[in-house]
Amino acid sequence: MSDKEPLFSAKNRKLLKNPLGSDNPITVQVLGICSALAVTAKLEPAIVMSLSVMAVLALANVIISLIRNTIPSRIRIIVQLVIVAALVIVVDQILKAFAYEVSKQLSVFVGLIITNCIIMGRLEAFALGNKPWPAFLDGIGNAAGYGLILIIIAFFRELLGSGTLYGFKIIPQAFYDMGYQNNGLMILPPMALITVGIIIWVQRSRNKSLIES
Repeated sequence: MSDKEPLFSAKNRKLLKNPLGSDNPITVQVLGICSALAVTAKLEPAIVMSLSVMAVLALANVIISLIRNTIPSRIRIIVQLVIVAALVIVVDQILKAFAYEVSKQLSVFVGLIITNCIIMGRLEAFALGNKPWPAFLDGIGNAAGYGLILIIIAFFRELLGSGTLYGFKIIPQAFYDMGYQNNGLMILPPMALITVGIIIWVQRSRNKSLIES
């Protein structure tokens, strides 16, 4: 009888579930804040950035896990950066080929995935010490937790700041005829930070253990 751990054991499921809530990389670990401020004025670039980070983090985790026993400790950061940079270049070229307008909106922030502290943090904290499958799940889970917050922020910023979602007009013209105005402050970076703060406050008010920790 095989003693191998099931692919989706309780331990492995936690790698996917915890980053969505109790161990979220943005609201709990306070990582990746810069891109949360920069790419969330609209929903579309936030979703594309989330998927890009997911692809890079999952693949980088797997690659580092596969070669972890062959990487000399003193150059491990350099190796990690080279692998992440190569993956980011591939993602950037794919976006330019198939989603050029979104690529222009994201501008330099796709390239800055290389320095995203969530990615380097997971490579150091998890991929270097675990097998490829758990490393893959950890990458997917943390990227999903990061993407969830980006999408929530972008949802409210685009809806309240532009009256649209994913470029489609949501707020009826009748509201504007009655005097409703889009809140231009919502599309400015400070409102992204305020929105993150509100999300953190709501999460911690619902989960007292996060305050104690």
